[in-house]
Amino acid sequence: MTIKVVRGNPTPEELAAALAVVRARAAAAAALPSGAPVPRDSWADPARIAGHRVPRPGPTAWARTYWPG
Repeated sequence: MTIKVVRGNPTPEELAAALAVVRARAAAAAALPSGAPVPRDSWADPARIAGHRVPRPGPTAWARTYWPG
């Protein structure tokens, strides 16, 4: 694996921290069984906000139908 800094001048500590994150992510991805589905982030899950934002009829109902994302 080759990592190249294309902008800026990171300190050795900053570079080591970034490399540790990249290696941890790579190790976690390698630990998944082959063909296993990748767990989905809950941040993008519409059910996260759907439970408490159910549109109800009324003069301001249009404002509650917007789904961010």
